Amino acid sequence: MKHIVLTGGGTAGHVTPNIALVPALREAGYEISYIGSYDGIERKLIEELNIPYYGISSGKLRRYFDLKNFTDPFRVLKGFREARKLLKQLKPDVVFSKGGFVTVPVVIAAKRCKIPAVIHESDMTPGLANKLCIPSAVKVCCNFPETVKSLPGDKAVLTGTPIRQELLNGDAEAGRRFCGFTSEKPVLMVIGGSLGAASVNSHIRSILPELLKEFQIIHLCGKGKTDESLTGTDGYVQFEYIKKELADLFALSDIVISRAGANAICEISALHKPNLLIPLSASASRGDQILNARSFERQGYSMVLEEEEITDEKLLDTIRRLYADRHSYEEAMSAGKQMDSIHHILSLIEGCVQAK
Repeated sequence: MKHIVLTGGGTAGHVTPNIALVPALREAGYEISYIGSYDGIERKLIEELNIPYYGISSGKLRRYFDLKNFTDPFRVLKGFREARKLLKQLKPDVVFSKGGFVTVPVVIAAKRCKIPAVIHESDMTPGLANKLCIPSAVKVCCNFPETVKSLPGDKAVLTGTPIRQELLNGDAEAGRRFCGFTSEKPVLMVIGGSLGAASVNSHIRSILPELLKEFQIIHLCGKGKTDESLTGTDGYVQFEYIKKELADLFALSDIVISRAGANAICEISALHKPNLLIPLSASASRGDQILNARSFERQGYSMVLEEEEITDEKLLDTIRRLYADRHSYEEAMSAGKQMDSIHHILSLIEGCVQAK
């Protein structure tokens, strides 16, 4: 039986594309194992799928000064030793990595063990973890055409990002019942990402009384970021994180506000949901979300509002314009070329296995 090790973690965005691949991998006859961090968000998500999960030590590779910069290299070295031991024990035919710092020791260990590794970069420009993995990978999948030129020519493959197929089959009425909403007002969904977006949450709550005059609101706030004082507000529901009902909530939503992580925006565009992207600021990140958002804006898929520009009045006005112009965004996304990412990536994985 063919055996694949999946790896990726730190945020849900480094796990959900792996999860999207699982049904196709199982159908193709693969035994699947997963290597992630000891206690990252990926552990719970993967164990729910009955996939054997192995935790390793991982350290964050920061671009800024932090005292942990002195200790984390030792965690990465420990992770490398643990990953190499696991790979020798599991003997997979291939490794597929979705990114995040936990993947660095796994991909480097795979090369040392002569196991081909395919890695995936969702963002416009490779993150630091993937930059460190590229020399040890046989293929680098990417999401944006613009990314191909920043990758080694013999490794780069434009595949798009795997989308969880169950998201495409949501039931709007089931979502309406779940939220306790009526059919009389449109629905706005606000997604802060798996880690939450404190400033987005704050601005939405600030204009909530005005928004509720026109919309019903689903607010995915992130872990520990719900506001108990708003519980029971008519037309407003808040959740830390939604898994099982997410497809139904998407189906119910007329417009969406989201951060601009690549996986999130690819799912939103695959569902043809008119959206306002509020990318993480360059001061809080490496600026990849801004590049992602501007690419989608150029294609007519999204409106973009950068965090530094937001005022309550401007946000409210932008949301109203998005809803008024929603059909033009739906048409642009419907006309866009959707890649069959899952089967494209699966064929790369199969190629690695056959070449061994």
